[in-house]
Amino acid sequence: MADPVVAVRGEAVREVPPEIARFAVTVVARDKDRQATLRRLAERADHTRALIDGYGAAIERREAGNLRVFPERKRAGEKVSAYHGTVTTTVTVADFEVLGELMLRLANQEQTEIVGPWWELRPDSPARREVRRAAIDDAIAVARDYATALGARITALVEVADAGMRAPGMQPMFARAGIERDSAASGVPAIDLDPQVQSVFATIEARFTISEPTALQNNN
Repeated sequence: MADPVVAVRGEAVREVPPEIARFAVTVVARDKDRQATLRRLAERADHTRALIDGYGAAIERREAGNLRVFPERKRAGEKVSAYHGTVTTTVTVADFEVLGELMLRLANQEQTEIVGPWWELRPDSPARREVRRAAIDDAIAVARDYATALGARITALVEVADAGMRAPGMQPMFARAGIERDSAASGVPAIDLDPQVQSVFATIEARFTISEPTALQNNN
């Protein structure tokens, strides 16, 4: 006769501080002359890149991966009234001490738009492993509770499976970072970039064999 099996689900959630922050900076150029638009766009993109690189090790990654150049046409016909171009760079910052300063300096450039930051954990964050282990511990505790209630004990692990982590190690959270004008401070810009806590979830399913339940024997 096969040993009785108890199937349980283990869950865990942890709230941890973010490890990195990402934001996007877009530079824009517009002119009636196409070459002038491209030239201004390249100059602004180069200046942005140099400003970001000036922060050295505080920058974990810089990726300029979105270039767009297109003609603006008049309402009727195909005549071009101007050329419009944008370059978007995504920046990953590891040192939050310089984040606000960097975004403020970038936002102070001509024809520049800033969006972000997005607070995240790194893909290899220890928080991932910790929450998975906690979910396993929870499953074992639940299985023991069931076994005890039946007058039995856990004898072996049959199977453990990922039940689908609702958030695989991180919950990126969006926080708007805006440049605000304080009239009382004579137009001095202010920026609020408080790191947002990340909620990490894990759920696993496990099956254990247990000894013959004595509670059932006693009831009989």
